[in-house]
Amino acid sequence: MRMRTLGRLITASTVAVALTVTSCAADDDAASDATPAEPADRGAAARALANVESTSDVTVDRYLYPTTTGDRDDRQNWADVYLPPGDHEPGTVPLVVLVHGGGWQSKLGADVFVSLSRRLAERGLAVYNLEYRRVGSGGGWPTTFKDVAAALDFVPNVQAALPEISTDDAVVAGHSAGGQLAMWSGTRHNLEDDEIGAEPEFRPTYVISLAGTLDMRRAALNGNPRARSVMGGMPSEVPDHYASVSPIENIDPDVPIIAMTGTADTVVAPSMATNYVRAVKKAGGRGALVRFPGVNHTQIVASDSATFPQIIETISRAAHNAHRD
Repeated sequence: MRMRTLGRLITASTVAVALTVTSCAADDDAASDATPAEPADRGAAARALANVESTSDVTVDRYLYPTTTGDRDDRQNWADVYLPPGDHEPGTVPLVVLVHGGGWQSKLGADVFVSLSRRLAERGLAVYNLEYRRVGSGGGWPTTFKDVAAALDFVPNVQAALPEISTDDAVVAGHSAGGQLAMWSGTRHNLEDDEIGAEPEFRPTYVISLAGTLDMRRAALNGNPRARSVMGGMPSEVPDHYASVSPIENIDPDVPIIAMTGTADTVVAPSMATNYVRAVKKAGGRGALVRFPGVNHTQIVASDSATFPQIIETISRAAHNAHRD
């Protein structure tokens, strides 16, 4: 894989695959001044998608984003951009950003969202499916959070290269650990200057959590070793970490949210979503709670589950409606 300095990539490789699009857009005043990004060789992602039966000409390109940690792992610091078929006028395709879960651990990666990305793209959305370093592959505190912030702040560069994408309003959606990261992405503009992810160049208009860990302090205190690991310790040891990135401690009533959960989830307690939505409403914000009876932690986003169509519909409606408003 070849690349230029400052994270600008060459060797574009566009792959036609079957995708279903969902719409979403992102607010970024710096988009017009951003340096256009160039796609990288898709490598393993292209090979994985090559086995998918194509029903529509969705295009997929991989972009490597520059990190803020002084290094970059090209195997992990990337985002795949899915575009719906056909030609589109500038600023007409809403953007959805997807953040995968997996307990902030390296076992799972962004490939778990290939099907969701395709389906959303087929519904007319641009999808930015991002990868980041996790615990076990160079991540943890603070790298994981710095990577996600850097990936999000690279969106204006991608929009400059793909002007059909609208970044006026955007939806960010994440599952499990990605739900925590997604909710955090919607409130970074309220961070102090010295906090990780402060002064964002990209801000979503709408955030959706899919079985997300929305209370990091509670997760750690209730015995979740993955939460303790990515945070760098217990709340009593690193209280500032929790105060900075735990969604329930950083609610912004101006950012509408949806929290979706399964009642049979034994990994992230359904009450975490309930408590979060209640806190959002108490703060004067707009929050919706969606509960799936009998659904567990992984079924909620499984492409062969009964919930998958509703996940697609929810994200798609949020993105298209945000773009129209």
